Amino acid sequence: MSSEQSTFVRHEECPQCGSRNNLSRYSDGHAWCFTPQCAYFEPATTGFSSLTNGTQQRVMATEMIGTIAAIPDRRISELTCKKYNVRVEYDSKGVISKHHYPFTDVNTNEVVCTKVRRVEDKQFTINGAYTGNLGLFGQETCRGSGKFITITEGELDCLSVSEMFDRKYDVVSLRTGSQSAAKEIKEQLEWLEGYDNVVICFDNDKAGQLAVDSVKHLFSPNKLKIVKLPLKDASDMLVANRVRDFTTSWWDAKTYRPDGIVAGIDTWDIILNAHKVKSIPYPWSGLNDLVKGVRPHELVTITSGSGMGKSQLIREIEYFLFTATQDNIGILALEEIIKRTALGIMSMAANKPLHEDEDLEPETFKEFWDHTLGSDRFYLLQHWGSTAEDTLMSHIRYMAKALDCKWIILDHLSIVVSSQEHGGDERKNIDAIMTKLRTLVQELGIGLFLVSHLKRSGGLSHEEGGKISLSDLRGSQSIAQLSDIVIGLERDQQNENEQIRNTTTVRVLKNRYTGLTGPACYLRYDKETSRMYETIKPVEANNDF
Repeated sequence: MSSEQSTFVRHEECPQCGSRNNLSRYSDGHAWCFTPQCAYFEPATTGFSSLTNGTQQRVMATEMIGTIAAIPDRRISELTCKKYNVRVEYDSKGVISKHHYPFTDVNTNEVVCTKVRRVEDKQFTINGAYTGNLGLFGQETCRGSGKFITITEGELDCLSVSEMFDRKYDVVSLRTGSQSAAKEIKEQLEWLEGYDNVVICFDNDKAGQLAVDSVKHLFSPNKLKIVKLPLKDASDMLVANRVRDFTTSWWDAKTYRPDGIVAGIDTWDIILNAHKVKSIPYPWSGLNDLVKGVRPHELVTITSGSGMGKSQLIREIEYFLFTATQDNIGILALEEIIKRTALGIMSMAANKPLHEDEDLEPETFKEFWDHTLGSDRFYLLQHWGSTAEDTLMSHIRYMAKALDCKWIILDHLSIVVSSQEHGGDERKNIDAIMTKLRTLVQELGIGLFLVSHLKRSGGLSHEEGGKISLSDLRGSQSIAQLSDIVIGLERDQQNENEQIRNTTTVRVLKNRYTGLTGPACYLRYDKETSRMYETIKPVEANNDF
């Protein structure tokens, strides 16, 4: 059996991270990048001749330097170092200056190279050559089967986990850090699958989480558990003497399941969080009796025939949300210019249709602007005629994420659909838009009010008081399917009776929250105040409930 030590030759540019001189090339041809979070590695081009005795005992194909001893500053005992054959070197003052971590060929159990960690600057060098089938660090100490195996990012973390469990469980680490996690685990996947549970204990930082994402789909269902640590890594936990916290986090590690699958046992927190979401009542008691208000994560569609008061109802809701909450409100009014939308909101506060008074002096309505738009809680879309689907979705996301808008109003869907250029199939366009809106509502936790039009009625027109059903929604049934609540507005706008003509029937067509549907209330429009007030059913109304 022969052995040799690979020596440093030169610095080179790293092909992975782009560092100009952090890649170190060694005499046997192997190279290692020492840029933090890079750990790019190239195997040796020459190796050692090695002998095996046919046993499963570890043999030495490269000379191990140093002494097996405790690592006090990391709280690692001599027993743990002995288990992993980790050795240390001391400086002239008797202080540990280097750690030597052995790596073995999984077929022969030979130590084929060692990673040397300089304590002073935490830099690494390699002694030996990369030959054969190099395993994970510590793999030769493991049984290859059993209840648990834990995988860490680095050697110190591996020793720390073993130390905190008194060396009872199998623990290994990656060879070259988080960026090589998927490659190295794939190489040993068959061996790792021999365990009932594989516990991932990577660093609690961005690189560590990216590494988790890269490997979590590799394992058999219900095999992978992912540890969430309160500190950066297992070594920090041990140094801080938070052994109990670590073991609690380890035992509490959740079994990985693909996104969207939730075990019943994990639903308690979801239920508790749902109870924290409070409904905001509408300003009309009849509607509240059926739908119990409006909530975040809901998509509410409001529909009616043309000129039936949808925009006015939306203004009432906007102003009520403004007065009943402290939340920010985003408005995408695609049929209006900013001035008209702003005056409509201010009219709610003034109880007067400000947009109708062309001679109104600014000082007479400045107080209503101060109360509403001047509060810095309304955000309006200046769309300049651009209503492209993806652009609008970006605007909604920005309002929710950057401007903290909890309530979004989109008026109306038909304009978004008509602006699409990917084919003239209205139904498919509506399906695509509704799916994106539904996804945004769930993802962002917002309450979204969507205005939608109706198709032409085959019987009594909607503008003459005809009843609305879900089948009257224009274009696609996805509007009804993906909405939580659908509210229809009915009014006979040409009736000779002024009371009937100015009274709107509010009908709940769909109600996922309580399941109750049907006529909810009647709203009378007061042209003097430009407001809608809840009233009783008009005596001469022809609506047949």
